[in-house]
Amino acid sequence: MPAIITLVILGILLITSAVRILWEYERGVIFRLGRFVKVKGPGLVLLIPIVDRMVKVSLRTVVMDVPPQDVITLDNVSVQVNAVVYFRVVDPEKAIIKVEDYLFATSQLSQTTLRSIVGQVELDELLAQREKINKELQRMIDNHSDPWGIKVTLVEIKQIDLPIEMKRAIAKQAEAERERRAKVIHAEGELQASYKLSEAAKVISDYPVAVQLRFLQTLTEVATEHNSTTIFPVPIDLLAPFLRKDSGEKK
Repeated sequence: MPAIITLVILGILLITSAVRILWEYERGVIFRLGRFVKVKGPGLVLLIPIVDRMVKVSLRTVVMDVPPQDVITLDNVSVQVNAVVYFRVVDPEKAIIKVEDYLFATSQLSQTTLRSIVGQVELDELLAQREKINKELQRMIDNHSDPWGIKVTLVEIKQIDLPIEMKRAIAKQAEAERERRAKVIHAEGELQASYKLSEAAKVISDYPVAVQLRFLQTLTEVATEHNSTTIFPVPIDLLAPFLRKDSGEKK
């Protein structure tokens, strides 16, 4: 009786070890006596007990953080840069056979590639053309990981940490740039104003009465805005018509 129970237990264990269930996003790399047989899944997978061995591989996209890397840019500025890499396994056979640990290998490859690419550009390019650098990182990491059955879909630089001295220098540079733009805008305004004044001078030279009209308009504005008494010298030209009229009546 004990022998029968033992055989039943052994049979259950063998059957359990022979049956595997893989999810939709999983694949099983089957080895038989150490040799690769095929990739199976998803669903129910039957193995030969003791003879077959299966290694599960997930096909879902992996999001991997690249830890901060100390890098010296092309213009000799020390920065810390970290990134995030999105990749997935497209060939489970290569991912298991061609490399010992594809996750660790991809992480190390991403770190070295990040240091290499950032070290080839200047700080201004690193800050201003991040999209271009992301595409170059994605291309290089994907090319090197392709023999492992890995497809890198996206690489994004997350953060760039600058030394405090460099941050102050960049702030001063930005402030100087804003002052330069303000002075240019002010100079352009003065130039346009001078053009308008020259045009106004031409009009006044052709029509002297325009000066008198402007004088009367100024008097109206001052009287409206200020309550205090203001004395203006009146041009004799404004009184000339009245003087002529008065002298005519006396005659």
